[in-house]
Amino acid sequence: MNIAAEARAAMAKKSFPLSKVYALLEPGPVVLLTTAGTGQSNVMTMSWHCMLEFEPPLVGCVVSDRSHTHGLLTASGECVINIPTVEIAEKVVGCGNSTGARTDKFRKFGLTTRPAGQVGAPLIDECYASLECRVVDPGMAAKYAFFVVEVVQAWVDASLHDPRTIHHRGYGSFMVAGETIRLPSKMR
Repeated sequence: MNIAAEARAAMAKKSFPLSKVYALLEPGPVVLLTTAGTGQSNVMTMSWHCMLEFEPPLVGCVVSDRSHTHGLLTASGECVINIPTVEIAEKVVGCGNSTGARTDKFRKFGLTTRPAGQVGAPLIDECYASLECRVVDPGMAAKYAFFVVEVVQAWVDASLHDPRTIHHRGYGSFMVAGETIRLPSKMR
């Protein structure tokens, strides 16, 4: 047996389906993305997002062109990223399993909206944080459904110190954020 074959034999890892890789690279908490336009507001569950820059805070969001939200976000150029906790996990999943084209998801799932300060999309009261955003780079939206948004106003429930956010692991599986640990870091 050669060295490479011995290394593979000793390794406890096994091949993993490429279609499930996203579950290994989960980018952060599942969020509720709100948009508004043409006299209506909508909410979409989103788990594919990532921080791109600290200041100004830029976030990359994948919003499928097959979703009702894609059209509203493209037209308005504004949204709110609302960050829920495990307490409303069933509502979050319900929003993800229905379309705003035919359903008022705020009413159906009992989500309370509040006007935002800087954008037309609403904040959701049941979420512990809300980030008002404007699209600053739609250049990859047509090809990849990827929008770059800038956070222009942030709101957080100061009474919640360690929010238990939910994280999508794929196919109906979620992980709940738990223990916070502190390690040395140059960033403060």
